[in-house]
Parts: sequence; C-alpha cells; structure tokens
Amino acid sequence: MKYRNVIAVLVGAWLTFAVSASALGVFKNDSDALALPVAAAALAPILVFLLWFGTSARFREFLYSLSPRTLTMAHSWRVEGVVFLILSAYGLLPGLFALPAGLGDMAIGITAPWVASKFANSEHKSGFILWQILGIVDLVTAVTLGTTARLIDQSGPGMGPMTVLPLSLVPTFIVPLLLMFHVVSIAQARRWPGRSYSQLGEQATSAAR
Repeated sequence: MKYRNVIAVLVGAWLTFAVSASALGVFKNDSDALALPVAAAALAPILVFLLWFGTSARFREFLYSLSPRTLTMAHSWRVEGVVFLILSAYGLLPGLFALPAGLGDMAIGITAPWVASKFANSEHKSGFILWQILGIVDLVTAVTLGTTARLIDQSGPGMGPMTVLPLSLVPTFIVPLLLMFHVVSIAQARRWPGRSYSQLGEQATSAAR
C-alpha cells in the first residue's frame, strides 16, 4: 500500500507539472529547432523509473504484483492515434510522423483488449512479450520521427501542435507512462513459468483425439 500511495502522488505531481508547463508555453516550439524541453520532460521520468526499478527490489516486487491485464488494457486509448492522421490530412502535422505513429498506435490500441484477455498468462508468454515489444517499437518510432520529421522535410508542416495543450501531454506524460507499462509487463512475463515439452505434448495429443 505504501508504494501505491507514493506512486499515485508522484504520477499526480508529474501530470500536474506537464499540464502546468504546457499551459505556460514551456514546451511550445514553432521553429525548426529540436524541442529540447519536450525531450527533457519525456526522458527524465523514464530515467528515474529505470533507476528505481533497477536498484530497489521492493519496488520491483510491487510492480510485479500489478495486474498485467490492467497494464495492457491501458494501451487501448492509443486508438486515438487517429487524431494524428486527421491533423496530417489537414496539413497540421507531417505525414512522415503522423502515418506510422497514428497507424501504429491504432494497431496497438485495437488489439490491447484482446491481448489483455487472451495473452496475459503463462500459456501465451512469448506472444504477450512480443506484443509488448511491438508497442515499445511503436512508441520509439513515433518519438524518433517526431523529433526528426521537420529536419528531414523542412518544406512540410512542423510538429508545433505536439508542443502545446492538449497534444503536448502525449510526449511529456502519456508516452513515457505507457513505455513504463510495457517494461513492467515484460518484466512480469519473464517471471512466468514456461510450459514444459511434456505439457505441450499432452496438449497436442489431446487435440489430435
């Protein structure tokens, strides 16, 4: 319970900071320059999380106790990646970023409920981990393209909308948080017992009858 309360306070403070800083224009970037404040706001909580996760056994045990189904279901919101596609269609975001980021998010969001209900168990350990890895790849790809799209195509629209509310919360809060969920889910799954060859053989025999 102690960690649950501490984490709730930290996440609440993090969200408050992200909203407040965005409202004050700290992350706003309409130029072609790299959005360093956004990058710092996104990377700082990830680094703190990884350091805490790597050095505190009690913190890891708390995270292992969380429901992998709930952590996976949280990714359902990513169907809203369609917003990137809409903004790109109106020339407000570069297609180089919006297409892969939007389609990738939608794919993860649409499949999240199915993965949460069917794959969050030791019998589907490999498939569950693979989906989590694909989710991470989608996030990393979106961040990479969001950072470099304007540098690659200077004649197209910039990433300005992603640096002001409400979209600024995506790189400064939502993406880092969901990345943490992926990491925790993979760590949980790696602790699940794998099925033995004898169990697989028995299931195959039963299925053949």
